[in-house]
Amino acid sequence: MSRTPLDTVEHAAATPDVELPWAELGLKKDEYERVVEILGRRPTGAELAMYSVMWSEHCSYKSSKVHLRQFGEKAPENDALLVGIGENAGVVDVGQGYAVTFKVESHNHPSYVEPYQGAATGVGGIVRDIIAMGARPVAVVDPLRFGAADHPDTKRVLPGVVAGIGGYGNCLGLPNIGGEVVFDSCYQGNPLVNAGAIGVMRHEDIHLAKASGAGNKVILYGARTGGDGIGGASILASETFDDAKPSKRPAVQVGDPFQEKLLIECTLEAFQEKLVVGIQDLGAAGLSCATSELASNGSGGMRVTLDDVPLRDSTLSPEEILMSESQERMCAVVEPEKVERFLEICAKWDVIATVIGEVTDGDRLEIYWHGGKIVDVDPRTVAHEGPVYERPYARPQWQDALQADDANKLARPASSAELKDQVLKLVASPNQASKKWITSQYDHFVQGNTVLAQPEDSGMIRIDEATGLGVAIATDGNGRYAKLDPYHGAQLALAEAYRNVATTGAKPLAVSDCLNFGSPEDPAVMWQFAEAVRGLADACQQLGTPVTGGNVSLYNQTGEVAIHPTPVVAVLGVIDDVARRTPVAFQEEGQLLYLLGDTREEFGGSAWSQVVHDHLGGLPPKVDLERERLLAEILISASRDGMIDSAHDLSDGGLIQAVVESALLGGKGARLVVPDGLDAFTLLFSESAGRAVVAVPRSEEVRFNDMCGARGLPATRIGVVDGDSVELQGEFALSLEELRVAHEETIPALLK
Repeated sequence: MSRTPLDTVEHAAATPDVELPWAELGLKKDEYERVVEILGRRPTGAELAMYSVMWSEHCSYKSSKVHLRQFGEKAPENDALLVGIGENAGVVDVGQGYAVTFKVESHNHPSYVEPYQGAATGVGGIVRDIIAMGARPVAVVDPLRFGAADHPDTKRVLPGVVAGIGGYGNCLGLPNIGGEVVFDSCYQGNPLVNAGAIGVMRHEDIHLAKASGAGNKVILYGARTGGDGIGGASILASETFDDAKPSKRPAVQVGDPFQEKLLIECTLEAFQEKLVVGIQDLGAAGLSCATSELASNGSGGMRVTLDDVPLRDSTLSPEEILMSESQERMCAVVEPEKVERFLEICAKWDVIATVIGEVTDGDRLEIYWHGGKIVDVDPRTVAHEGPVYERPYARPQWQDALQADDANKLARPASSAELKDQVLKLVASPNQASKKWITSQYDHFVQGNTVLAQPEDSGMIRIDEATGLGVAIATDGNGRYAKLDPYHGAQLALAEAYRNVATTGAKPLAVSDCLNFGSPEDPAVMWQFAEAVRGLADACQQLGTPVTGGNVSLYNQTGEVAIHPTPVVAVLGVIDDVARRTPVAFQEEGQLLYLLGDTREEFGGSAWSQVVHDHLGGLPPKVDLERERLLAEILISASRDGMIDSAHDLSDGGLIQAVVESALLGGKGARLVVPDGLDAFTLLFSESAGRAVVAVPRSEEVRFNDMCGARGLPATRIGVVDGDSVELQGEFALSLEELRVAHEETIPALLK
């Protein structure tokens, strides 16, 4: 793309008729004309490179901004929120002087093209966002979606993705404590690889991405810059897949977790010595992003000499250097008198560090190459003032017919034998089966602070050894519910994650999200997106859990076929003492099983309708956010006061799935009875929201019932922990051994 003579700003002004490859770089004609208007001349090749990646869908949110504003406009008042939307990651106060930062992002398209590196660098990128806030990373989570479990390409994509997540996270020494794995044919050509991370710091250690103080030095440190990942954000994440041509492979970054580990320790030591004024990781859009965002968020301008960037490949053009998304790199702003010490720390950790520029007292971002000025822009126009599209959206014509195809009318089991058979079929189905084959490849307990990890309702980490203070995180998002009703589907995703955190005894505090949708150029997809954002913003406002940040991933479709709308919601919670946590597993025989909440005939989008009838239609379960709040308060109080010994939320698969999981994890069976007003089928398979099943010690039954009664939460005794089978009185009994085989052999058999 480089031209001779050097395409300087002066040369660009003198040669207005030079043709530039704006379309090849993903810009629309009107966007290119807007760049020309901003600059008052044609851009140089380097400027065009910067605008193209920073104005891509992935980096600029140009199709989603108008809707995402609701997260700010409807944000609930929350004293715990320390840093909100707009920074690398949100930060919340968890007490005792500690702050926790967390975020979820997507690496979907790269993971389809190159599963191992796509997933690995997704973990690396989200961890650097956490470091950039000033925190030590303490855990990762990974919500995953793949195509049909028995499709040949799933055998290509899934093992590579899992190996990439495990390989990178394990090498960093970070426990993987949560996430989900969902199979659905809608993700066949477009898997979703979302990665989340949590970090811990003291309040005074929070750092922001801004370059302030004229004369302060800009230091690039970490790995050398190479040709991998050039334009990855705009090439891969901002267009629709027609196929995965090998030509897309260079756009996938290559990760080195050992380099990242050195980068973590080096950065934290520099923070500890208070050497850093501002910091930004180099992720999507690479140096284009880091320089423009630091300068835009600061109080001055910035001057950078690109010749000083350490390279792996000396043939790279300045445009390629600016667009490269090579991993394990960060940019720090350091006062001149502290530069020497900063470089000493980098050398100690064997991290390459180079002064590439300085903060100026102007308002321009100027970049030089071989003595010529190749970039002269207002950094805000690159980083924050990109296009804003109010794309047309309309409720799709097929939505009414989909909702009218009521799952409640599907044929139900006609006998006890058929009921038993459907339970086994559900428990063994790919989405309900044990994911041990996958999660066993991740280290859950490295660092020694993990107290809950998969397959618990939420992961939990101790952050203070003396007091037991801890945080929990859960991620959820049911694309089937969202396809039926995007507004309520997004609320159900929040409700489930909120409930999962509360089930372990932690108080839900705040939200990060990863919004995965098809092409924004399709009005039906944009309607799904607009409805999901509206639903999530309304629900967060009502539950008092602000959205602290997250990610939008669009163009998740192959040709004309979009994925189900999949808003993945991560909820972070805090627990005063992790010793009081509540696990999923049944603990002791003789304990009483109580079903909390109301059970209705709600089967739209349910696991039963999918597994037994391969059906998607009707309406998803109703959302009652006040009931979710009440249920959470009861679960947290009961956990804290020792009234329950195990708890499991009811979601995909309903009550029977929850009971089987608790029984298998605890190695103890359960005898169930059908309570008055319900039939066996509805009891077992309904997916009504706002429910949990808890095991109550007999000594606590009266106190527990009194608490639920006083608060107005329905609590129905449905059985007892007992024996070595799961039995529904008068209907069937399934031995734990039979259930274990059904539950645990599905995934290995599909992937061997």
